Amino acid sequence: MSMQHTSAMFRLHAPEGVAIPLVCDSPHSGVQYPDDFGHAVPRALLRAAEDTHVEALWGDAPKLGATLVEALFPRSYLDLNRTLDDIDPNLLASPWPTPLNPSEKTRLGSGLMWRTVKNTPIYDRLLSVAEVQQRIARCYQPYHQALAAVVESTHQRFGAVWHLNLHSMPNNAYERLQIKSDKPLADFVLGDRDGTTCEPAFVALVEEYLRGCGYTVARNDPYKGVQLIARIGQPALQRHSMQIEIRRPIYMDEESRERNADFEVVRKDIAGLLRTMSAYFAAHPSLQHSASTV
Repeated sequence: MSMQHTSAMFRLHAPEGVAIPLVCDSPHSGVQYPDDFGHAVPRALLRAAEDTHVEALWGDAPKLGATLVEALFPRSYLDLNRTLDDIDPNLLASPWPTPLNPSEKTRLGSGLMWRTVKNTPIYDRLLSVAEVQQRIARCYQPYHQALAAVVESTHQRFGAVWHLNLHSMPNNAYERLQIKSDKPLADFVLGDRDGTTCEPAFVALVEEYLRGCGYTVARNDPYKGVQLIARIGQPALQRHSMQIEIRRPIYMDEESRERNADFEVVRKDIAGLLRTMSAYFAAHPSLQHSASTV
């Protein structure tokens, strides 16, 4: 039976059986829309922002000894994969009390507080500073504190930790990101911020496994990873972090958000990937060294 810690805004699935040094988090798969959202567009349009079902695709992680943290609220309400100063001042009814640093994501309408979805304004009003602060206190801070705590405890226990930041991507990702590309979007995109957040051998292991299953795989194109892996990934300290994006049509219908006929195939392939990771950890030099020095 899975051990869970559930708050109103996230769920933490603890490892079952023998633990492995793997922490997974799905920050964008939440489908519980808070009553105070106050959006002016239909719910069906907002759902286009969801990484729907990603937590289910990786649902075997706790059974195989990993920790899985999933957000329960939607990213269009607050995006956990952004920094706290990545706010569009033009979305606020009054000045923010501390300096802001809007990123390219904010320019595209998808900063900490999303402004648009599919180029359609989400709100017909400005947001008060107080309500944004409340969302941060209720959603952002508890999630990040829980994730940071489990990453730290896993690192202390094993002497190393591997973190997977889990997402899915729309089939028109290049267009959404305003990137011109003459190649099709890969089925899986592995992001390690151009080789800076995760040991190369682990990224290569994941790529090789997925290609062996028949998927197309790209690295850092078009997604390199944002706030979460940038903060967690410190390979020199045996803290490895990688973002994994899955092209949505391979497992669901993008319009209805329903799982398609291939969902179970993808889920089973991911379960196989998790088992491959587990074997990799068992043979990893840093973990053997850690065990021998306890």
